[in-house]
Amino acid sequence: MAVIDSKAGVTPPQTVPASRPGKLPGLAMAAAGVALAWAVHLLVPAVPMLTAAVVLGIAAAHLPWIRTRVRGAGRPGLTLAGKRLMRTGVVLLGLKLSLDDVLGLGWATVVMVFAVVAATFFGTLWLGRRLGLRGDQPLLIATGYSICGASAIGAVSEVSGSDEEDVATSVALVTLCGTLAIAVLPLLHHPLGLADAQFGRWVGASVHDVGQVVATAQTAGPDALTDAVLVKLMRVALLAPLVAAVALSVRQRRQAAPTGKRPAIIPLFVLGFLAMVAVRTTGVLPGGALDVAQHAQELLLAAALFGLGSAVHLPSLVRTGGRVAALGLCSWVVVAGVSYAGVLLTT
Repeated sequence: MAVIDSKAGVTPPQTVPASRPGKLPGLAMAAAGVALAWAVHLLVPAVPMLTAAVVLGIAAAHLPWIRTRVRGAGRPGLTLAGKRLMRTGVVLLGLKLSLDDVLGLGWATVVMVFAVVAATFFGTLWLGRRLGLRGDQPLLIATGYSICGASAIGAVSEVSGSDEEDVATSVALVTLCGTLAIAVLPLLHHPLGLADAQFGRWVGASVHDVGQVVATAQTAGPDALTDAVLVKLMRVALLAPLVAAVALSVRQRRQAAPTGKRPAIIPLFVLGFLAMVAVRTTGVLPGGALDVAQHAQELLLAAALFGLGSAVHLPSLVRTGGRVAALGLCSWVVVAGVSYAGVLLTT
């Protein structure tokens, strides 16, 4: 209805700006995705819940009857899940690691893990740039292959300020390769002449995600599983210095632009991760508390990975798919080959 104004006559009707969608719809979608991923894991135990969460997120972004909600009203909450919940999950990941366990591996194994991580990270980063991959994809893929899959990608993307699509593409690639490892590596156990414990160490040094390591190593028995988890957690321990190094690099690049936000040298969530490692090392937490923390960590990371998976845009991925696939295959060969040589030299 028009309003009479004594100075200007008739004023036009006032328009109310459209409200931005809140975060609740996207968080509800993430929660539903976690529930479905958990159900998939129960039905098919060989499929880790985190892997299922990424795949379901990608599916949700492309199914005709839900993709409009994922890209519209659900986007703020799904982005929040992919960032904030990822940070909390990484912090709780520190409770899986005790310094006593790491030292119990022996210095030869510790050096081997350092060599595997360094060779995989720098080799993948160099090759990704040579292939001309966009944005931070080389950095993120190198991080995921060398440390701990999607969790490491999420942590590094927080300090590098990476584009959400780059993060999603990198997560999709390392998740695919890690899932293939569950089926492929057990077939190579005996042809490569590995004892059960050696196979476990090889899996721990070469497979990306912790859940994928467990699913792969358990095929060779409890001894293989124990060694695989210990070696894998040693790789996880290197997440903190890697994130700090990336943050320092980004900070130095942005010094020339005073208006740009520079990340802390050691982000708060990395300090939280280190604090949880220290708490686990003290042994003050009972087993029940550690079990609760582990379940919470898995649920948080599953929600985060569903959010990241929902940001994958397959048509864009197809445009660079050949180069991304080539990088993934080469990086897989590097991490598997270097870790295999390392296991033979240290056992």
